[in-house]
Amino acid sequence: MQIRKIKAKETWPLRHMVMWPDRPLEFVQLPEDHSGTHYGLFVDDKLVSVVSLFLKDNQLQFRKFATLVDKQGMGYGSKLLRYVMNEYLSSEIHSIWCNAREEKCLFYERFGLKQTKQKFSKAGINYIIMKKSIN
Repeated sequence: MQIRKIKAKETWPLRHMVMWPDRPLEFVQLPEDHSGTHYGLFVDDKLVSVVSLFLKDNQLQFRKFATLVDKQGMGYGSKLLRYVMNEYLSSEIHSIWCNAREEKCLFYERFGLKQTKQKFSKAGINYIIMKKSIN
Protein backbone atom coordinates (compact mmCIF):
# COMPACT_ATOMS: atom_id res chain seq x y z
CA MET A 1 0.00 0.00 0.00
CA GLN A 2 1.22 3.47 -0.88
CA ILE A 3 -0.21 6.96 -0.40
CA ARG A 4 1.05 9.76 -2.60
CA LYS A 5 0.08 13.07 -4.17
CA ILE A 6 -1.58 12.75 -7.56
CA LYS A 7 -2.94 15.10 -10.20
CA ALA A 8 -6.57 16.21 -10.09
CA LYS A 9 -7.35 14.45 -13.36
CA GLU A 10 -6.19 11.16 -11.84
CA THR A 11 -8.98 11.42 -9.23
CA TRP A 12 -11.79 11.96 -11.72
CA PRO A 13 -12.40 8.37 -12.94
CA LEU A 14 -12.56 6.99 -9.39
CA ARG A 15 -14.72 9.90 -8.15
CA HIS A 16 -17.07 9.30 -11.06
CA MET A 17 -17.30 5.54 -10.63
CA VAL A 18 -17.96 5.72 -6.87
CA MET A 19 -19.84 8.96 -6.28
CA TRP A 20 -21.87 9.82 -9.35
CA PRO A 21 -21.75 6.98 -11.91
CA ASP A 22 -25.09 8.05 -13.40
CA ARG A 23 -23.83 11.57 -14.17
CA PRO A 24 -21.32 12.74 -16.79
CA LEU A 25 -17.64 12.76 -15.78
CA GLU A 26 -17.72 16.57 -15.67
CA PHE A 27 -20.09 16.37 -12.68
CA VAL A 28 -17.21 15.23 -10.43
CA GLN A 29 -14.72 17.80 -11.70
CA LEU A 30 -14.42 20.84 -9.46
CA PRO A 31 -13.63 24.32 -10.79
CA GLU A 32 -11.04 24.64 -8.01
CA ASP A 33 -9.38 21.25 -8.69
CA HIS A 34 -6.40 23.08 -10.20
CA SER A 35 -5.68 24.76 -6.84
CA GLY A 36 -6.20 21.69 -4.65
CA THR A 37 -3.86 19.02 -3.38
CA HIS A 38 -4.91 15.51 -4.30
CA TYR A 39 -3.91 12.22 -2.72
CA GLY A 40 -4.36 8.66 -3.81
CA LEU A 41 -4.01 5.38 -1.96
CA PHE A 42 -2.62 2.61 -4.15
CA VAL A 43 -2.71 -1.15 -3.57
CA ASP A 44 -0.45 -3.11 -5.93
CA ASP A 45 -0.18 0.03 -8.11
CA LYS A 46 -3.98 0.25 -8.44
CA LEU A 47 -5.68 3.47 -7.32
CA VAL A 48 -8.16 2.43 -4.63
CA SER A 49 -9.04 5.65 -2.75
CA VAL A 50 -8.78 9.41 -3.43
CA VAL A 51 -9.29 12.65 -1.56
CA SER A 52 -8.86 16.29 -2.57
CA LEU A 53 -7.82 19.05 -0.15
CA PHE A 54 -8.47 22.77 -0.38
CA LEU A 55 -6.93 25.30 2.01
CA LYS A 56 -8.59 28.67 2.53
CA ASP A 57 -8.37 31.08 5.46
CA ASN A 58 -6.51 28.50 7.60
CA GLN A 59 -9.35 26.02 7.12
CA LEU A 60 -8.74 22.75 5.31
CA GLN A 61 -11.66 21.27 3.42
CA PHE A 62 -11.49 17.76 2.07
CA ARG A 63 -13.74 16.92 -0.84
CA LYS A 64 -14.50 14.12 -3.24
CA PHE A 65 -13.26 11.47 -0.83
CA ALA A 66 -14.00 8.13 -2.47
CA THR A 67 -12.93 4.49 -2.24
CA LEU A 68 -13.68 1.82 -4.83
CA VAL A 69 -16.91 0.08 -3.87
CA ASP A 70 -15.34 -3.38 -3.77
CA LYS A 71 -12.59 -2.05 -1.45
CA GLN A 72 -14.87 -0.26 1.02
CA GLY A 73 -14.90 -1.58 4.56
CA MET A 74 -11.29 -2.75 4.29
CA GLY A 75 -9.74 0.29 6.00
CA TYR A 76 -8.25 1.94 2.92
CA GLY A 77 -10.34 5.09 3.14
CA SER A 78 -9.62 5.37 6.86
CA LYS A 79 -5.87 5.06 6.23
CA LEU A 80 -5.99 7.74 3.54
CA LEU A 81 -8.04 10.17 5.62
CA ARG A 82 -5.86 9.61 8.70
CA TYR A 83 -2.74 10.20 6.58
CA VAL A 84 -3.91 13.52 5.13
CA MET A 85 -5.25 14.75 8.45
CA ASN A 86 -1.90 14.00 10.11
CA GLU A 87 -0.05 15.74 7.26
CA TYR A 88 -1.87 18.99 8.01
CA LEU A 89 -2.18 18.86 11.80
CA SER A 90 1.23 20.46 12.27
CA SER A 91 0.45 23.30 9.86
CA GLU A 92 -1.28 26.57 10.64
CA ILE A 93 -4.80 25.34 10.00
CA HIS A 94 -7.55 26.04 12.52
CA SER A 95 -10.01 23.43 11.36
CA ILE A 96 -10.70 20.56 9.00
CA TRP A 97 -14.15 20.21 7.47
CA CYS A 98 -16.17 18.43 4.84
CA ASN A 99 -19.60 18.15 3.28
CA ALA A 100 -20.58 14.69 4.52
CA ARG A 101 -23.30 12.62 2.96
CA GLU A 102 -25.85 12.18 5.73
CA GLU A 103 -25.36 8.41 5.89
CA LYS A 104 -21.56 8.80 6.30
CA CYS A 105 -21.58 11.02 9.41
CA LEU A 106 -20.72 8.18 11.79
CA PHE A 107 -17.62 7.40 9.73
CA TYR A 108 -16.36 10.99 10.02
CA GLU A 109 -17.16 11.17 13.73
CA ARG A 110 -14.51 8.46 14.25
CA PHE A 111 -11.98 11.06 13.09
CA GLY A 112 -13.19 13.71 15.52
CA LEU A 113 -15.38 15.66 13.11
CA LYS A 114 -18.62 16.98 14.57
CA GLN A 115 -21.90 17.68 12.81
CA THR A 116 -22.76 21.34 12.43
CA LYS A 117 -26.26 22.71 11.96
CA GLN A 118 -25.48 23.47 8.31
CA LYS A 119 -27.25 21.11 5.93
CA PHE A 120 -27.99 21.12 2.22
CA SER A 121 -29.04 18.87 -0.65
CA LYS A 122 -27.38 18.34 -4.01
CA ALA A 123 -28.78 16.17 -6.78
CA GLY A 124 -31.13 14.46 -4.34
CA ILE A 125 -28.44 13.68 -1.73
CA ASN A 126 -28.57 15.19 1.77
CA TYR A 127 -25.35 16.59 3.24
CA ILE A 128 -24.25 17.84 6.66
CA ILE A 129 -21.20 20.02 7.10
CA MET A 130 -18.86 18.39 9.61
CA LYS A 131 -15.93 20.12 11.26
CA LYS A 132 -13.00 19.46 13.56
CA SER A 133 -11.24 22.36 15.31
CA ILE A 134 -7.48 22.03 15.50
CA ASN A 135 -6.07 25.04 17.38
